[in-house]
Amino acid sequence: MNAVNFLRGATPSLLFCLALSSSASGQAKTKSPVEFHNSPALAPSPGYSQSAVVTSGKLIFLSGQVGADKSGHIAKDDFNAQAKQAFENLKTILAENGAAPANLVKVNYYVVGLNTDRLKSLRAIRDQYIDVQHPPVSTLAGVKDLFREECLIEIEAVAVVP
Repeated sequence: MNAVNFLRGATPSLLFCLALSSSASGQAKTKSPVEFHNSPALAPSPGYSQSAVVTSGKLIFLSGQVGADKSGHIAKDDFNAQAKQAFENLKTILAENGAAPANLVKVNYYVVGLNTDRLKSLRAIRDQYIDVQHPPVSTLAGVKDLFREECLIEIEAVAVVP
């Protein structure tokens, strides 16, 4: 089949798409204003990015972090250890993107089996990492479970670097 016969049988939608793709291919490609990163210091993250950085203004979105170390190990049934590791993971990702926990502007907490003891523990651990004089906005939700049975906490965040 030659090109003329192919084009005769083409629908208007197909012709539009072909024209659009050929004109776009001649244009210079611009760099995306968002950079997605996965930390080599953390366990692999299939299906999501550890962070997304908006390069104009340096807005950093961090995926929810659980208490998994670099090998993916989670301290089963130890809420405090998991919370500390989740904050360490956030700290690592922030540092790799030129930020620190003091740059956090929004933090969401998801806690399995939320109760008074876990809330007190979370607050004590959190205060070791955030700027307590200028704490980030936050949401705390008690949840039934997380993506892995042994996970007791997940923390997601947004940071801004001036």
